[in-house]
Order: sequence, then structure tokens, then C-alpha cells
Amino acid sequence: MTTLKIAGVPEHFNLPWHLCIDHGEFETANIDLQWTDIPEGTGKLCQLLRSGEIDIAVILTEGIVKDILAGNSSKIVQVYVESPLLWGIHVAKNSSYKSVSDLKHTKVAISRLGSGSQLMAYVNAHQQGWKTDSLEFEIVNTIDGAVESLTQGNSDYFMWEHFMTKPLVDEGIFRRLGDCPTPWPCFVIAVREEILEKHPKEIAKILQIINQTTSEFKEIPNIDITLASKYNLKLKDIQEWLSLTHWSQNQLTEEVLNKVQNQLLELSLINKKGTFAEIVRTL
Repeated sequence: MTTLKIAGVPEHFNLPWHLCIDHGEFETANIDLQWTDIPEGTGKLCQLLRSGEIDIAVILTEGIVKDILAGNSSKIVQVYVESPLLWGIHVAKNSSYKSVSDLKHTKVAISRLGSGSQLMAYVNAHQQGWKTDSLEFEIVNTIDGAVESLTQGNSDYFMWEHFMTKPLVDEGIFRRLGDCPTPWPCFVIAVREEILEKHPKEIAKILQIINQTTSEFKEIPNIDITLASKYNLKLKDIQEWLSLTHWSQNQLTEEVLNKVQNQLLELSLINKKGTFAEIVRTL
């Protein structure tokens, strides 16, 4: 049996992986796929790929593209979620800020450097017409860290997935001032190059198994109730999220990769674009 280590955020997007693991589908294919939840998100996942502590990551598109260009020896093997990620823009309950435009020249809470929460702060600032080179950041690691930071006034706003943060909005801990969707598919599957060389058949089999599950995921009986219960979300919120979310079984296209890279380049988050072959591997 081949043991492979995979990681991703502990969020509703990744339930298909847990279903496949729990049902023994990878085991039947002679693969021991070991999942680890990484609440810190993309920046931490990039670090774990670089160190070889994990072999596969379910990771934000813009984050892994940026990190591969910065020397991470991994490749994108497939898009996982085709639809955009809806980033909520949150402030503390008692904050004086009333609109997104009020947040100019304020401090952003981010999970880690290179995280989606940092990269999307640049995207949002660019869309607002703010100077992106003067953005100020406070590293908070997790959502709990962001709650503490915003509540204590150490930072002013925090961007995180709209539905995962909705319980905090409903409880009155955060106020959401707006949303900023990613201009591209939100999650991809990335694999260390060493693993792609050693275990190409196993990686291809893993993709085949997860693709079968994601293609049928919305049709699973009572999947909305399962998701709401597992992730402590309201049923109507999960139903709205399911209507907006589309999983993919396809490779990242050169057109979409160029869109991501052009945006990163425009924001000065990369200093040159890579080729399709440097970033993507088709199995």
C-alpha cells in the first residue's frame, strides 16, 4: 500500500475527501491517503509542501501559483472547485467602520504571509482603487486569532470565506461590510514534483476517485443537512452555498492561469510570469 499525505482547510469544500476516506475508497485502490486539517490556510499549506511534510494540498489557486513561482517544487494537477471563493470583509462588532471604503489606510488581519487572506486583501484594495503598496498587515494565524485581534483593536478588518465566518456575523462578533469574490476558480489540487515522479499512477487514481465523488456530491441524500451539522452552519446558509459552489474534474487552463498571473503581476506580488509547464502538470 502506498501512503500519501494530503492537507487542506477544515471547511465544507473538503467534505468529499473525508467521505472518500471514510468509505475506504482510496484504501480499495491500495492507497493510504492520510488527511490533515490546516486551519491556518494557504500560507501554511505552501510551507508544508516545501518541507515535504505533506505530498498533496487542496489549496487556493492564487496562493499556490505565487508560491510555485517563488520556488515551491510542486505542480497543479487539477482544479478542485471551479466557482469563485466569496471572501467576506469583516470588522469587529463595535468598529466605527461602516463601509468597505472606510477601510482605506487601516490594518488587515491575515492568517499568514502568502495566505489567501493576504492576497485577497491586495485584490480588494486594487478593486477599491487604493494604493496596494501601503497595505499594513497583522498575522493572526486562524479565525480565532482574527476574532481576538479585531476585538482588541490590534487590526481593523479580516477577509475570510463568507459562509464559514457567517456564524460569527450571526452571533454579533463580526460585522460584514461586503464581499470580494475571487476572479478565478478558487481551489486547485497541488502535488509535490517528487511525488509526481514516484507515484504518477497513484495520483491519477486519487483524482479519479475524488472526481467521481465531487461529480455526484450535490445529489447525495441530505448532504445539506450533513454539511450544516458537521460545520455548525445554518441549513439555509449551506443550501445557498451549495447553489453557488461548483466542483471541477478538469485541469486548470492556460487562459485562467494567465488571468491569475496577470493579476499577481499587476499587484507586484510576483515579478515575472511562469510558463504553463512550470506551474501545471497534466496526468
